[in-house]
Amino acid sequence: MSDDAAPWLIVGLGNPGAEYAGNRHNIGFMVVDLLAERIGGKFKAHKARAQVVEGRIGPPGPANRRVVLAKPMSFMNLSGGPVTALRDFYKVPLERIVAVHDELDIDYPTLRLKLGGGDNGHNGLKSMTKSMGADYHRVRCGIGRPPGRMQVADFVLKDFSSTERKELDWFVDRAADAVECLVSEGLERAQSAYNS
Repeated sequence: MSDDAAPWLIVGLGNPGAEYAGNRHNIGFMVVDLLAERIGGKFKAHKARAQVVEGRIGPPGPANRRVVLAKPMSFMNLSGGPVTALRDFYKVPLERIVAVHDELDIDYPTLRLKLGGGDNGHNGLKSMTKSMGADYHRVRCGIGRPPGRMQVADFVLKDFSSTERKELDWFVDRAADAVECLVSEGLERAQSAYNS
């Protein structure tokens, strides 16, 4: 398969299970859920320990791209295994993998897109990088830092506050738009449109 025919693999990072669904750490799941809704797809179990939806995003014509939307079902700190298995199964080059994840060092609700880089202490990214190397795209969804002395682990595993929830739909929608723009028009275009 030529690289040109390879799909994009859009990975929402999060933890499986209803008790985690609204957590800050699960914003990646929320974004790929919305993308799946937009393309009219339903997640199905894949042997790679992930839920996947296959489809196309982008405008009709040459910018329309084949994508695989994925939610690893392994828990955040083991995301690398399922993502690597999906990469191999769908023959996706590393530069067509996009991780959508929460980011502590960016204020809520701010987006930043980049290619490669460190994991910033994020266990999902750490696991992916250990499995595949760091040169994949990231759509970083800012959640800000925990207030006061709250531990980071407690903060990311809490649901968004009622104040944050007022902007959450807009934020998830914007992150989904940013993913679509990245896949159809490239990183520079997506960064100039969505990095704030």
